[in-house]
Amino acid sequence: MTRVALIDYGSGNLHSCARALAAAAGSADDIKVTNNPEDIAAADRIVLPGVGHFADCAHALAAVPGLFEAMEKHIIRYGRPFLGICVGLQLLLDFGLEDGRTEGFGWIPGKVVALEPAPGRPVPHVGWNQVELRGPHPVLDGLGPEPHAYFTHSYACQPRRIDYVAAWSHYGDPIAAALAHDNLFGTQFHPEKSQKVGLTILSNFLTWKP
Repeated sequence: MTRVALIDYGSGNLHSCARALAAAAGSADDIKVTNNPEDIAAADRIVLPGVGHFADCAHALAAVPGLFEAMEKHIIRYGRPFLGICVGLQLLLDFGLEDGRTEGFGWIPGKVVALEPAPGRPVPHVGWNQVELRGPHPVLDGLGPEPHAYFTHSYACQPRRIDYVAAWSHYGDPIAAALAHDNLFGTQFHPEKSQKVGLTILSNFLTWKP
């Protein structure tokens, strides 16, 4: 049985993520909602959800004693498969610029910048949008032609190198819809709200062997 740690640091979409992971896993995996570093150490896979403000999420996670240190040890040093969702993806970068500069994890070089509003392009970007794969990736297998996913965000990832981008979306300008690097994978959209496409991505993640 695969043990999955879904990290609880006060993010608003925690329970919908837990339900979606359970649906994707069936009875094959043990999904544990936790902020206990010992659970992180015992997990085979780690998921970090996120909704809201980059700085608030960064500070809330840092406020849990030993949590970031356990994540860094088991994800970066030991290579456990990791999935970041929305702000959970954005936190992987060097810093975010929401209400000033806030440091991220620095696991993927780059920054998180504001979406620019324009006629017909309000911010936040909320709703369904097409996901365009840059190339094959095991977590994005089997999505079918022209897959769509559900987005809700005002800021987006700007990685330092294009090869970190696993998928694009377009909202006027291109948006990095998914990033991938070694055992790290993250989506700007919400798989837990993206119906069949989202469940396929979660199911792929649960069997992914980076």
